[in-house]
Amino acid sequence: MIRVAVLLLLVLGVVLLASACGSGSQKPFTAEGTAPCLRQKGFEDVTTAPSKVGFIAGFAPNGGLRAKTKDANVVTIAFTGSDADVAGTRKAFTREAAPQYKHHMQDIMESQGNAVLVWTVTPSQQQLDDALGCLHP
Repeated sequence: MIRVAVLLLLVLGVVLLASACGSGSQKPFTAEGTAPCLRQKGFEDVTTAPSKVGFIAGFAPNGGLRAKTKDANVVTIAFTGSDADVAGTRKAFTREAAPQYKHHMQDIMESQGNAVLVWTVTPSQQQLDDALGCLHP
């Protein structure tokens, strides 16, 4: 009987430990962690300088980033404080977008985790995959 109780406690401990590891333990993506990968993937003019990434990304809690693909499609990424802040940042980008971009924000804006990406034109699937794959803490 004692062996069964000990085994149940051991199993319960493993389950609790596993569930704790998966909940909220993921570090947020950052501009500094993402920039090197984008350079490696062939993005050009990669910068995390707040004065060069635009107002919204420049004041994002985990930094902002701006990079250009070889065919001159520019992506701006704002790294919010948490996933919960993404909706507000998406609204800010939409509100502040130039008129020529507002009508197709659905095509040029993407988010993953705490990162909000905005492109100058709809990215190719490869460009999007490369950018999303480069998101790092």
